Amino acid sequence: MKKYGKFAALIVVVIGTLVWLATAGMKENQTYYKTIVELSQMGDRAYGARTRVGGDVEAGSIQRVGNQVQFVLVQDTTKLKVAYTGSDPLPDTFKDGAQALADGKLDKDGVFRAARIQAKCASKYEAKPGQLAPGKNAPNINTGKASI
Repeated sequence: MKKYGKFAALIVVVIGTLVWLATAGMKENQTYYKTIVELSQMGDRAYGARTRVGGDVEAGSIQRVGNQVQFVLVQDTTKLKVAYTGSDPLPDTFKDGAQALADGKLDKDGVFRAARIQAKCASKYEAKPGQLAPGKNAPNINTGKASI
């Protein structure tokens, strides 16, 4: 019986350790999306905390300096300078006016140091003139209505 008690205690310790590691890992990877205004309202709590912040890329603000990309996110009249030095290439949809999410930390100098950038895709794709929009069928010659 003593042998089974030690084995059961070992199992409990292993399971407890796994649960603790999973919980700690989830808390570390858990970041909330904040707007630029919300980030500015956090005050000193914003500095150094891992955060995801979103806004629109200000037109003409994208600058490449060596391996770093700098740009400005805008929400209404509030602006946030962002410096991205991540190893992943920027998304194809990242451009002036695009909605973007930056994942990183705000420094005391007011620059958001991003490790990852995501650009939101357009929610609506439009066809070129003379072409049908995606998912649309040409009208039936006999009825004049689009076929499904």
